[in-house]
Amino acid sequence: MTQESVTLIIRHSARPDSVAAYEAILRELTRAASEFPGHQGVDVLRQGDRFTSVLRFASAGQLQDWLDSPQRRELIERAEPLLLDGDNQERHDAHEFWFTPAETGQKPPPRWKQVIVTYLVILPLVMLVPQLWKPLFQVLPWLGGFLLSNVLITLTIVVLVVYLFMPRVTRLFAGWLNAR
Repeated sequence: MTQESVTLIIRHSARPDSVAAYEAILRELTRAASEFPGHQGVDVLRQGDRFTSVLRFASAGQLQDWLDSPQRRELIERAEPLLLDGDNQERHDAHEFWFTPAETGQKPPPRWKQVIVTYLVILPLVMLVPQLWKPLFQVLPWLGGFLLSNVLITLTIVVLVVYLFMPRVTRLFAGWLNAR
């Protein structure tokens, strides 16, 4: 039986007068999560007093161990008085969280729309990123070898897609993606 990684998205809205105190607890939460078996990383996005944490674990069981842990329970109990609307969680066994609607109960967009948006993001990067690396590969030929150049190009594309373009593009196309 193969284990597929699982992603947990946690949204917290801190009370305006409690943002600094919440951030301190959030740092403790991310550090504690990183020490749990199966932890594969966490990204925290902040928009004013709203925080979105994206945690990845190697398996659903390992994620559940973290969620049920006394460490997390104690930290969440400390954080709850600092929050406007509690501990809001979304679990995703697949990696479709870019396309998860903000409103609860709303269905994700059809896969064909997800494919189009993803294609529109990745296509220009696949054409542009190798050209941007090309001058460096010419100056440092050892960096331009088949394996290393492909690792650098792919890493650049993945980082740009995940951190820069997909969050913005899904917001830009939200009306079309979620139109029924």
